[in-house]
Amino acid sequence: MSHRIAAKITGVAGFVPPKVVTNNDLTKIVETSDEWIRTRTGIRERHVVDKGMATSHMATEAAKLVLQQTSTNPAEIDLIIVASVTPDMFFPATACLVQDRIGAPKAWGFDLSAACSGFAYALTVGAQFVGAGTHKKALVIGSDTMTSILNYEDRSTCVLFGDGAGAVILEPVAAGSNEGILDFEHDVDGSGGQYLYMPGGGSLNPSSAETIEKKMHYVHQEGSQVFKYAVRRMADLAAHLVERNGLKSEEIAIVVPHQANLRIIKAMQERLGVPDSKVMINIDRFGNTTAATIPLGLRDAVAQGRVKKGDLVLILTVGAGYTTGGILMRWAY
Repeated sequence: MSHRIAAKITGVAGFVPPKVVTNNDLTKIVETSDEWIRTRTGIRERHVVDKGMATSHMATEAAKLVLQQTSTNPAEIDLIIVASVTPDMFFPATACLVQDRIGAPKAWGFDLSAACSGFAYALTVGAQFVGAGTHKKALVIGSDTMTSILNYEDRSTCVLFGDGAGAVILEPVAAGSNEGILDFEHDVDGSGGQYLYMPGGGSLNPSSAETIEKKMHYVHQEGSQVFKYAVRRMADLAAHLVERNGLKSEEIAIVVPHQANLRIIKAMQERLGVPDSKVMINIDRFGNTTAATIPLGLRDAVAQGRVKKGDLVLILTVGAGYTTGGILMRWAY
């Protein structure tokens, strides 16, 4: 059965740091080429933070933009959830830093870790509080500074990621309305954790001269394993959510998939059978921004006029863990 939640997105905004790093820029640091990166990933450029800017700063900027856009007083925010795998520090939570900076005295909040599925998880979690009637306005943010954990000697991973943040506001749906989050599905396959992870810096391998020397504070990925899993699960989730809600894929106005690799997106698209016009792709400009890809995708879909009130929107994501997320919603503005 489907899982209707009485919560809807009423605004979306994003922030990326101004500095742009092109594929050609990367060829000066690591042995690669623009053509190699483009044909294998679909990425042309990515945004990268300058020293001193962190996940909380980008999250705060995205939050301020969405508050401004929706004319929301920060004092009205009840809850802040920040999805990230690159928090400024272990504690306090990035959500606490954001709460203070935007001046949201009423809000409680926390960080959520689900890697590339982080925003989808946070959206589902935030929607539960709003849908239950206990919270009127929730701020859900995906923000990651992936360049802070990249090994620029590893050409298979360093070309893939960029930095960025995106934020949405969730509010209750009016009684009897068919808007908002219609259904969601998440799962975890923890056996896949060994294929995409960062081994150092936690309680198992705390920072030491040895962990630094062994390059344990960087992303480690077995690309082919992750690729195969992502293609299969994203396509399965899409098909399942569409069928379970008695829909046909042609009724979906836009699919906003996690932007990890253009080939993953294309393989999913083929299985779902939707045309290019219905798939949001911005990986060419941002690379994989982990928890920020979905809100940046939603922001761009709105800006490009590709989603409007009443449209069916499908979010799809797979991340390290493995974590997966599919959310079906009827756009509310």
